[in-house]
Amino acid sequence: MTTKKRICTVIIVLVIVCAVCVGGFLIWKKTGKGGSKSSQKVYVQKVSSLNTVTDFNLSNCSFLGVVEAQESVDVKYDSSKTVDEILVKDGDSVKKGDKLLTYDVEAINLQLEQAKLEVERLQNEITSNKSQIAELEKEKKNADQDAAVSYTTQILSLQSDNAKNEYDIKAKNVEIKKLEASTKSAYVTASIDGTVKNVKTVDKLQEDGGDVIMQITEEGDYRIKGRFNEQNSSDIMQGVAVIVKSRLDDSTWKGEITSVDTSPQKSSDDDMYSYGSSDEMSQSSNYAFYVKPESFDGLMLGQHVLIEIDNGQDTSINKTGIWLYSDFICKDGKRNYVWAKDEDGKIEKRYVEIGQKDEENGDCEIKSGLEKGDYIAYPDKSIEEGMTATTNEADVSVAPNDLDTDNNMNGDTDIEGGDETIVYDGSDEDGMAIDEDMLSSMTDEEIEEYFNKLYGDGAESGVSDGEDTDGAGTDAAVAE
Repeated sequence: MTTKKRICTVIIVLVIVCAVCVGGFLIWKKTGKGGSKSSQKVYVQKVSSLNTVTDFNLSNCSFLGVVEAQESVDVKYDSSKTVDEILVKDGDSVKKGDKLLTYDVEAINLQLEQAKLEVERLQNEITSNKSQIAELEKEKKNADQDAAVSYTTQILSLQSDNAKNEYDIKAKNVEIKKLEASTKSAYVTASIDGTVKNVKTVDKLQEDGGDVIMQITEEGDYRIKGRFNEQNSSDIMQGVAVIVKSRLDDSTWKGEITSVDTSPQKSSDDDMYSYGSSDEMSQSSNYAFYVKPESFDGLMLGQHVLIEIDNGQDTSINKTGIWLYSDFICKDGKRNYVWAKDEDGKIEKRYVEIGQKDEENGDCEIKSGLEKGDYIAYPDKSIEEGMTATTNEADVSVAPNDLDTDNNMNGDTDIEGGDETIVYDGSDEDGMAIDEDMLSSMTDEEIEEYFNKLYGDGAESGVSDGEDTDGAGTDAAVAE
């Protein structure tokens, strides 16, 4: 037999083997003979672990709060000054920085002049004492021992007077600076926006003996007081947007944190915010923060609420029950289904009813067809009914998440060959017939060109090229 005939014979045998393998594989895929579908395992997960409706977690994302009256600020006056005029009355609305009362500047100037004169007198007294000390030092040198003791006593007394005078001067200079500042800002201003209440006259102040001349209550009827501890303090800052949720129904209010109190809050045994043991080392300190809602409609004084940081979550959809990402849902005409585990542990097509959809988050409500204790698989084009369900990823024989764009279960059959994949759709059965006489009349180059046309060029079709011992360029993947 010639070399060319031997090559042709080898090629023909390889082609026949390939045809048999392909045909056998297709029969195996369709009939399940040679390997039952039930032996193929599909990875499934519990619906409750896939459910996008998360349970409320107080420690991580929400804070307890209570509706209380707005902040009230006491306005105090400097009792060392004389009130000249009160500029507001009960019920007036003021803004932060507005003047509330003025002091008598003339009286302040008088006090300032008196303080300066006192400093001048003390300085003159110090100068005079220093002169006396110098004179006594001279006389002491010429005095006998008994007289020297007397001179020493006088000198020490004058030095003590000077030390006291120098201290008084320092104190008076501080007072002078304060008085000078008072002449530049001889009035009291509002520290917050609000409404003026409980204004007292000067006579009433003198009668009561207090220093609170009026109060300012922050605008609005209520505010919400929440508490946090040092473990979640990073979430609480002034200006942060929040969502206030009722503990009675589904009502919500948007708001903003207006202030944060960094002083630890006192707790008691019946304090709704306190927790932990009585051991100081194991107890967490609580701090207060305040929220101003956009609206107080539906809120009542003393009402307990939940406060959540607003991270852009959609509060218009109240998600309850079962919600799944839409990727798990397949279409069968107009009906929706998921791949679920049945009572026998096999994969079945489970039809479900879809409710609301959250386009932003990509999930949808499952109204019926599934329970939280059921198990489902991520859709894959290789999944078929009757396969075995498993919760161990290491056992799966169907790779998860191999989903085509249309969830199409009727695509081309993938046949593994060598390191690459041959896609065979069974449409070229006539092309498998090889004319031996035709091959014997071909040159090596013509034979190679013929097989490239028949099966496609190896580099372009994704088929791994190999060479037999005679260098005929036989497709090694097909031979396998």
